[in-house]
Amino acid sequence: MKTAIVHDWFTIYMGSEKCVESFNNLFPESDIFTIADFLQSPEERKIILNNKKPFTSFIQNLPLASKFHRHYFPLFPFAVEQLDISGYELIISSSHAFAKGVLSNANQLHICYCHTPIRYAWDLYHQYINESGLNKGLKGLIAKYALHKIRMWDLSTANRVDYFIANSSHVAKRIKKIYNRDAEVIFPPVDTDLFKCVSEKDDYYLIISRFVPYKKVDLVVEAFSKMPDKKLLVVGSGPDEKKIKNLASSNIEILGHQNQNELIKLIQKAKAFVFAAEEDFGITIVEAQSCGTPVIAYKIGGASETVIDGKTGILFSEQTAESVIQAVKNFEDSNLYAPDLISRHASIFSRKTFEQNISNFIQEKYSVFKR
Repeated sequence: MKTAIVHDWFTIYMGSEKCVESFNNLFPESDIFTIADFLQSPEERKIILNNKKPFTSFIQNLPLASKFHRHYFPLFPFAVEQLDISGYELIISSSHAFAKGVLSNANQLHICYCHTPIRYAWDLYHQYINESGLNKGLKGLIAKYALHKIRMWDLSTANRVDYFIANSSHVAKRIKKIYNRDAEVIFPPVDTDLFKCVSEKDDYYLIISRFVPYKKVDLVVEAFSKMPDKKLLVVGSGPDEKKIKNLASSNIEILGHQNQNELIKLIQKAKAFVFAAEEDFGITIVEAQSCGTPVIAYKIGGASETVIDGKTGILFSEQTAESVIQAVKNFEDSNLYAPDLISRHASIFSRKTFEQNISNFIQEKYSVFKR
């Protein structure tokens, strides 16, 4: 099969890029297409792309695109349609926004691994508009209209995909709701081999996240500010950094960005990993469990599929500081969490399992396609 891998954009090594890494492992002769490639780290380029140079759209060459490419998002539907994949038999799109809209024909098999339908255009639309200050004025009106047009385009492109794969049952429900398409659930790859179990824990809680509104880092910081006897380490950066620092009390340390080796050590020694966002899947939640570290997480979203409540962690039901505080109390009162058991549970989400499941799915659908 002559194979094209299509990804939204490359800027950093995160969960969706881990999937591209695996697709590249499975199809080493494939070509890679993307709206824009601004991946800076040579090490990350080697890991994700195997040093291949992706084919990019005109967005790549627009003024200041390397820093502000997301400001061109109204052009992204048009840009992805300019990627010429007409010479490929198999198309694998890794899509959390626009990649699934690439143009294909009846002689091509298009399988989309959907991380989520476009969150800021659909389920997080009103939150995005309000928190971005776009709920009034001319700028807000333009943004609302642009997102309206993107919703129309996004819905119209659902039938360009032959088969959807969702990264969780939570996302599969959204795919069904928005696109009226069924999706096979294959959990994304987690490098569980890198996150070795450590039984001896230190006396601190940990959160690792981008500092953006829907990640609810501010909520966790607010909760621990009301628990001065409990230490919280916060790893990450982003637009909400000033807000989060202002909320932090003396028992909370904002560590900023950390390299992977430091992250692993922090996760391994944490008393528990805390996460308050409604996440599509939540790779860091699984990485924590792989280290034998229990998880305290919001139960709506991917966490409900990866954390066994009462065995590998605690799930709380509301995104409030009070709910986090109660979950921490319940966690400390239980004292029942065995690191070895937690780590064994996480092993079912390994990269090896992901690649085997993806390979089986593609081979099955390709054999039907070729009949």
